[in-house]
Amino acid sequence: MQAANHMGFIVAAYGTAIAVVGGLTAWVMLDYRTQLRNLADLEKRGVIRRSAPPHPQPAREPTKEEA
Repeated sequence: MQAANHMGFIVAAYGTAIAVVGGLTAWVMLDYRTQLRNLADLEKRGVIRRSAPPHPQPAREPTKEEA
């Protein structure tokens, strides 16, 4: 059978593909945690995003005169 001659290559190719995908997945997960820590540190120091309002105002109910 011809496939038996190439079984080592096939197993090695699948193993390499699984290792690469697993490595990339681990890298993304670790980077995600690092970025969350960096964002939390910036928020703790008072840095805000430019797109966020500087001081969000709480919604207020209209007074009797305004209603």
